[in-house]
Amino acid sequence: MRSGRAAAWIAGAVLAVLVLCAIAPGLLAPYPPLAIEPANAFDAPSAAHPFGTDDSGRDVLSRVIFGARDSLSIGVLATLAGLVAGIAIGALAGGSRRRALAPVRAVADRVIEALFAFPALLLALLLISVRGPGVASVVLAVAISTAPGYARMVRGGVRQALGSGSVEAARLQGDRGSRVWATLVLPEAMRPVLVLATLGVGQAVVLAAALGFLGLGTPPPAPEWGAMLNAGRPYLTKAWWLTFFPGLMILAVGLATTVLGRALERPRSFS
Repeated sequence: MRSGRAAAWIAGAVLAVLVLCAIAPGLLAPYPPLAIEPANAFDAPSAAHPFGTDDSGRDVLSRVIFGARDSLSIGVLATLAGLVAGIAIGALAGGSRRRALAPVRAVADRVIEALFAFPALLLALLLISVRGPGVASVVLAVAISTAPGYARMVRGGVRQALGSGSVEAARLQGDRGSRVWATLVLPEAMRPVLVLATLGVGQAVVLAAALGFLGLGTPPPAPEWGAMLNAGRPYLTKAWWLTFFPGLMILAVGLATTVLGRALERPRSFS
């Protein structure tokens, strides 16, 4: 129990530092992220440059700190958009049992199944190939790729809530359908989805970084962790730090959100 509690607090601290990097990178970065110093190209990690420098002499630590803004923004925005779309589709798929709404439920079910048929990265690549590369395309692609998971969970939660005794009791008391949905059905269905969304932020950041690695995200020379991984790939044997530190940040986000999401499933982890 203590180890789980400690891990949850450490994960929260890591995310807090990363959020600070995203909100106020200028307070933490020792150099401008785009400042070029060819004379210092490929400097190994040192006191002057703790994460070393890249092929143009830019400070890798500063670029990693400024890269948190793009990477986390894409992850959070994509998660919010995917969550909204997933809630809407899942509520339609698991909604009212009225016969008049049966076609709507059927269409929503088919949409969820169709989106699940594609791996997330493949679906994201397909969408970007239609819209073209860019931050907006990455956010949309990641959102649509992650929405089916939220939709399926909301659908199951709604169906379970609609069959619960509290909902039946509310209906027998004459409560209107909108009131039942607002006070009983959606809160019950949303509880596990919010935990999943915490995990989803890390997954979205990793997926966005994969798209950035493929050159489909933030255009260079802007710092973005996936693009930095790709830029350092030709120099793996010469300058390992170019890929190690951006990759470490991506790993940190993924691990921290996973640990925090698991802890939210067990609220006593924080007590």
